Parts: sequence; C-alpha cells; structure tokens
Amino acid sequence: MKLAGIAAAALVPMLMFAANASAAAPQTITYKLRASAAGQSSDFTLDQGVDAAAPATVAPGGTLAVTIDPAPNKIPTEAGGRQVREIKGLALKLPVPANSTFRSASLSGGAGLGGTPTVALQGNDVVLSVPGPIKGGADFELPTVTINLQAGGTGTITTKLGGTSYDAPGLTFTAVVTVIGFPVNAAAKGYPDPSPVLTTTTIG
Repeated sequence: MKLAGIAAAALVPMLMFAANASAAAPQTITYKLRASAAGQSSDFTLDQGVDAAAPATVAPGGTLAVTIDPAPNKIPTEAGGRQVREIKGLALKLPVPANSTFRSASLSGGAGLGGTPTVALQGNDVVLSVPGPIKGGADFELPTVTINLQAGGTGTITTKLGGTSYDAPGLTFTAVVTVIGFPVNAAAKGYPDPSPVLTTTTIG
C-alpha cells in the first residue's frame, strides 16, 4: 500500500536524526535496520554510541562484571513531514559470551523511557526491554546494563552486541507515525554491521 510505504520511509530521517543526537562514546555502532508496515519495507542505518567496560583478566572459574552503557538519544517530533507520535516495544540483545556462564544482570540509570525497563536472560541472550512509549520530541537514555559472568577455564571472553541479519535481529522496536491523520505502526528490526568487539577479558 502507498500509505504503508510512506510510513516506512518516514522512519528513515527520524532515525538518522536520532543518530546525530547521540553523545560521544568510545565506540559508535552502526545498525542496519529495516522498517515494515503492511507489506512495505524501507532499509536504513542508525549509529548508536556505546561505552563498555570489563576487567582485562580474570582467574579461571572467577567472576567478572561487564557493563554496557548506551549513549543518550532524542526522538524528533516530525520526520519527512510526518508527525512522530512515539516509539515503543524496544528490545536490545546482548549475547552471553563464549567461555563464560551467565550469573545475573541488572540495570542502572536511564531516563525518559516512558515505562520501566527490564533485563532478563532469553536463551543465550541478555535482553534489555523498554516498553515505552517514548514520545516524539523526547530526550531519552537507555539504562546501563551490568552482566555478571563466571569465567571458564581458558581462552578469552569477548562481548559484542546481538544480531547477525534481519532474520536474526539484535535491535527491534515499533515506531508510530501519523500519515494522513492516522497513526501507523511500523516495526523495525536490525543488526550491527560491522559488529565490533566491545570488551575483551583474558582468562588466566
């Protein structure tokens, strides 16, 4: 449908604007994203600053904490001449690294999220979930995620963001835009490309 195509296309400048609003961070991650509505889709990219930290070394079988801190961002009030009402249902995947065992995860900080974020282990991913809604024009910051791990017996523990393709995304959300006076939900999903290593810990 033409209407759905306009809605999906309207997401492109919205997310590019949000990327430019990100605060400086040690690494900038580029996500490839695809927004879809009523059978129509639009591909685009989103840059997101991320600060991450972990100890340089850990004893075999020892415990360690990895922290991942997304940079602040902003939702614009309009994109491509269309009103941005809100985004909602955001989920960010953080895989449990090889050579380690998940013990627990917690959240700290965050602002302007429109709802209470949660973190939980789902399969082999630690998933940060933000129900929202985050209104158009609002500043927001995702919370810092701390993941507590137990090291294996040898090797290295490297942390990365989740997602390898549109079919196996690491970032998903729904954007609600106004088209001809009506709200339209456009589902977005994506993955980091390239997907850099955020932290490296040597076991030994």
